[in-house]
Amino acid sequence: MRVLVTGGAGYIGSVLVRMLIDAGYDVICLDRLFFGLESIQELLDNPNFKLVRDDIRWFNPDVLKGVDIVIDLAALSNDPTGELDPMKTYDINYLGRIRVARLSKECRVGRYIFASTCSVYGFQERVVNENSSLNPLTTYAKAAVLAEKDILPLASRDFIVTVLRFATAYGLSHRMRFDLVVNAMTLSLYKEGVIIVEGDGQQKRPLVHVRDICEAIMKVMEAEPEVVNGEVFNVGSNEQNYKIIDLANDIKSAIEKPCRIEFCGQVDRRSYEVDFTKIKTKLNYRTRYTVRDGAREIYRALEEGIIKDDLKTITVKWYKHLLEMHKLIKDIEQNGKIL
Repeated sequence: MRVLVTGGAGYIGSVLVRMLIDAGYDVICLDRLFFGLESIQELLDNPNFKLVRDDIRWFNPDVLKGVDIVIDLAALSNDPTGELDPMKTYDINYLGRIRVARLSKECRVGRYIFASTCSVYGFQERVVNENSSLNPLTTYAKAAVLAEKDILPLASRDFIVTVLRFATAYGLSHRMRFDLVVNAMTLSLYKEGVIIVEGDGQQKRPLVHVRDICEAIMKVMEAEPEVVNGEVFNVGSNEQNYKIIDLANDIKSAIEKPCRIEFCGQVDRRSYEVDFTKIKTKLNYRTRYTVRDGAREIYRALEEGIIKDDLKTITVKWYKHLLEMHKLIKDIEQNGKIL
């Protein structure tokens, strides 16, 4: 069976494509490669892996010929990045992904899985589930809501559509990110002996390990059509709804290294607790990893030099760098010198 993964070189995608290959799938990775080839370099000679370096907004639809399942992960990821250029975020995260979904249906792809986010809940005082009203507070979340609304009606007997709203991810990846709360706290503990908590730490957030996200995707791929078609699933576990201050204390106790907790910045407007009962009951889905597992594996990987923090591991900083380089190149092309 052939699977196309958009954003397959990203934080989630680079883990997912390996799990799919290990499970016997033929994988096509469609990625713009803003972060380079490193995350998938070792796969390039694998006969069950094909790289298409392109953009979801204009790739040739022929790429979809013979594809059985599309997993649409490609997006400008996270809320700060979405605010760098809101119009570009809508262009990619909304219009680009609508294009992928519509082309997938036209090309007779059997299943389409849309990667959304629990950020669509924004701020909520009650525990929310898939039927709760949405309250997106950022461009990133608003683009996801728009895409969900336009993609779900495409579902039909011959085109199985599923929306997955991921909790905040954490854990090791081949395209490592340290702008995710568990990963960031673990890094600052490792480097400075300090865990930074934004605001007063009372804001709530659901969390899920990146490999558990990939397991959920594969559960949907293999589920009976009538169970997942036209459905929305929150991806995570009820046990991993955290207040941020409790998360910091959990990571502190997991690593068992001398450290302190410091508070800084303003309180994050986003705060929500999510119910994950639906995916548990309908798909028999269980998470395997805890925050403690994720923090420990990241800490060990830092100690062993397997991963390191650099500009590319903070998404918004890397995109700012790319924008600055693009402007520099344009200045040189137009003026023959750096202004």
